[in-house]
Order: sequence, then C-alpha cells, then structure tokens
Amino acid sequence: MTAHQRSRSTRWTALPALLTAGILLTACGPSGGDPGAGTGRARPGGTLTFAVGSDAGCVDPQQVGSNDTIYSLRQVVDSLTDQDPETGRIVPWLAESWEVSPDATTFTFHLRPGVTFSDGSPLTAQVVKDNFDAVPKLGALAILAQGYLSGVESTSAVDTLTVRVRFKKPNAQFLQATSTHSLGIESSASVKRTPQRRCSQGVVGSGPFVLERYVQNQSITLAKRTGYAWGSPRWRKKGEAYLDRLVFKVVPEAGVRAGSLRSGQVDAIGSVGRADEATLKGGQVTLQRRANPGVVFGLGLNNSRPVLKDADVRQAIRYAVDRKQIADTVFPTGTRPATSVLAHTTPGYRNQGPDLAHDPAKAASLLDAAGWKPGPDGIRSRNGTRLNLTVKWFANAATNQPALELVQQQLKSVGVDVVLKELQISQIAQVQQAGDFDGLWGNVTRADPDILRSSYSTGLANAYRLPPSPLDSVLDRQAATTDAAERTRLVGEAQRLLVRNAYSVPVVELQTQLGVSRKVHDLDFDASSRIQLHDTWIG
Repeated sequence: MTAHQRSRSTRWTALPALLTAGILLTACGPSGGDPGAGTGRARPGGTLTFAVGSDAGCVDPQQVGSNDTIYSLRQVVDSLTDQDPETGRIVPWLAESWEVSPDATTFTFHLRPGVTFSDGSPLTAQVVKDNFDAVPKLGALAILAQGYLSGVESTSAVDTLTVRVRFKKPNAQFLQATSTHSLGIESSASVKRTPQRRCSQGVVGSGPFVLERYVQNQSITLAKRTGYAWGSPRWRKKGEAYLDRLVFKVVPEAGVRAGSLRSGQVDAIGSVGRADEATLKGGQVTLQRRANPGVVFGLGLNNSRPVLKDADVRQAIRYAVDRKQIADTVFPTGTRPATSVLAHTTPGYRNQGPDLAHDPAKAASLLDAAGWKPGPDGIRSRNGTRLNLTVKWFANAATNQPALELVQQQLKSVGVDVVLKELQISQIAQVQQAGDFDGLWGNVTRADPDILRSSYSTGLANAYRLPPSPLDSVLDRQAATTDAAERTRLVGEAQRLLVRNAYSVPVVELQTQLGVSRKVHDLDFDASSRIQLHDTWIG
C-alpha cells in the first residue's frame, strides 16, 4: 500500500490480507521476465504477432472468459485497480485511491484525472457508474462480471472523479474484482451499445491499445493508443506502449502454432503442449510458464441429471480419475494434479488430496452399492439403464481432447461409459445456460477464492445445477467477512464440501505455457497468468 492510500483509509489493510498470504504464484522456468535480457535497449515500434488456439466470438472484455481472447482484449481496457502478481496486493490504476467501509458493503474510489478513452471522452465517475449499471444486463456471456457485481445495491457518482459502490451485504471480494478484465472500464457510448454489437464490433476503452480489426475465427488486430499516459504503476514503461501493433491469429492446431513460431512466422504462441516442448526449447524460443489461480481443470457435473443426483455415483467418478497420469501424460512439464477444486496458487487454497486419491476399487465398490452392475461389455447398468455420460468440451486448448480421452478410459475401467462431444468455445455460455450436458470440461481463472461462489453458489448462475445445501451459506459468509483468518477458514470449508460431495471432479491445475521468440522482450504475466503487453518490445 502506498502512503497516499494509507492516508485515505487505514481500514483497507484488512481486505488484502488473504491475498498477500497465499497468492505467491510459482513458475517453472522464466516467470514473465525478459527472455532476451541483455541483448539491447528497449525501443519503440514493430508488430507482435501472437498465435492463439481459439476465438470466443466476442471482442467485449466484459463478456469474455476464454484466455485466448482475453490475451488481446486485456490490452484495450484499463481497470480501477491492478493486482501485483508476486504479492497479490491491490494497487492503484484508474483509481488513485479508495476507501472500504468496515463491513465491506461500501467501496469509494477516487479516480485519476486526465484519463480519456480512445473516442476522446474523459473518464468520470458517471462513466464508471454507467459500466457497473450495465453489467447485470449483459446476459449469459458476462457471467464473470455479473458475479463480481452480484448483490450491488447502487453505484453513484459522488462528484466528477469520485464513485461509490454499495452492496446489499458485505462483499469482500469486490476490491480484487475491480482489477480484472471483466470489470475493465469502457466509455459510456460503448456501454450503451447492445451486448451483441459490443461482441461483434468491439468496445471503446482507455487502454494502451485500441481495436483496429476483428475477423471472427481468424484474427484480432490492435493498434497502439497514442497519448496513453495512465498505466498501472506496476509497469516498467511510462506513457505509450512500445509496440505499434498487435496481431492475434487464430491457429487451432498446436503443432502448426509451434511450427509457425520456429519458422519466425509468429513471435509468440499460447497453449504450448508437452508434445511441442522439446522442439521449441533452446535456439530462438523461450518457454514461459506460470500456474493459474482459480478453479482447476475438471469435470463440472450437472447435478440435476438423474444419475448424477446420486452422491455415490459422483464420488465414484472422483475416485476413478487418475490425476497424476493425466498431468504427466498430457500437460506441460511441471503441471500439478489437482489437490482441491482450487489451484494451489489461489488465496485460501486447502489441500484435499486424500479425497482426490486415485482408487478404482473404491469407485467400483460405491457403484456396486448404488446398484450399478457390470454388463457383458463391462459398462454398468441399473434397472435397464446404462451408466453413460456425455461430456462436452471446447476446442480452445490442445490438451483438452487427450486429457478427456484418458478420463474416458479411466471411467470405462470402472464401468462408466463416457461420450465426448466437441464444441466451439463461443458456445460455452449457451451450453451452461441451457444445462444441456452431463459434464463440462473446463476451468475458471481468478486470483481470489470468491471464484468458488461465482461458480457454485445456487444463488448465482449455478451453471452446474447444484442443489441448495450448507455450501451456499459458507460461500456467502466468506464473501461477507473482512477477517482474513475467518475467510481462509470458510474458503477451506467450501473446498471440503465441494470435494467431499463431488459436486465437481477436479482433475489438473492449469499452467499457462507460452512459446516466445527471443527477440521479444518483457512479455509479462499478470496476477491471473494472462499477459500484459504495454511493456513488451521487439529487438
């Protein structure tokens, strides 16, 4: 906390305590540093071409949750605050300072003067109000942003540069939420567009880059914002970004992305898989890795399905999965098997490893007790109904299919038939909203444990159709307390309930691994293991 923040409010210090206690995000190899350090002095100019695996079909940061698209859109919008990736501390950005009421129901932000959007309009308290008032109306795509603002009572412009957000009940997670791309601030004119138009045509932000061109499923092109002068204090460079242009090309095949990087057709790639590590190591390419906080990769179960209402069946699925085999076989070097529904890098993480041990004998015993008997082909049935599940997954990471094929084999060995169905990442909101799945493969990144409430509370979106249970109260209470120790305890209890009841099946922690040309310098990870490109330069 800076001195001028302390002068505004000494009460704020209670809020980030959980963050600073547990957010130290580890990395295997370089951690967002300069892979070409010592090769020359930073200089402006040039185009960075970055190959990603998928396109979310939307270019509004407030409506996008897929990492491949967030990489580009994070550069278009600034946030009220930023989060230090090493300590988890919340620092100023568009807000110079803030106060939080002792009960964490009221957040008052004092905005930085002189900030403008790329359409020339100024940042004011009214603009922030317009943003936060509009988020709840965005629809299914904005599930993350809506969760961060759930329970909001009012947002008011106290004066031109002071905005106050009040919640109906304590909401300790909100300060960290203001550092995310999902609550990145857009101009008032941009906010007034329909959600569909914002998705297809983009938004007007105050960030260091502006959207120049979007061709769905092909590319997103950004241009440097001239006159930019209000970056996060975490950034090395003051003023405008170094690079003139950023081009994000959609290249679904991991091998093609790797080949393009080796040949110099692109400067960086996302989602580097284990199969491509050996060919990319050394030479003119550096691998940068960083563990993602938040909900781990796993099977989000539809708990309203008749078969999956039975806790014995859900727990049998949990025991049948061999997480270590999947992590070691499919994912990048250094990837950890899940030991909770939260990654170990998330504030408040608690190890639930014993409940996630691979135990196929226990899985078979639970299914036997539940009346599911093996048939001639090994697949179980009960009262003439076969034990089969359809798991839907999205083509946004090269590891998804091979990981699920291993899950499919592991579940078959205990008598569960799994059908895999591939979808495009742009369909995720529709599938979650409709509940048209038995299992969904995915993860959610956030450097705050309240991601559990956003993902699993029955009072919010409840995409996985959990039944009302004591878990709801625990999730609400952790969001309400400003006592760091109590919040840690409650977050731990939430993890225990989620894992013991097998409401979802954690499988493996996500580790972001990028391939970066050695001519690219200072391509940094942020606190959520996404990228920040203001400081990046080529030379």
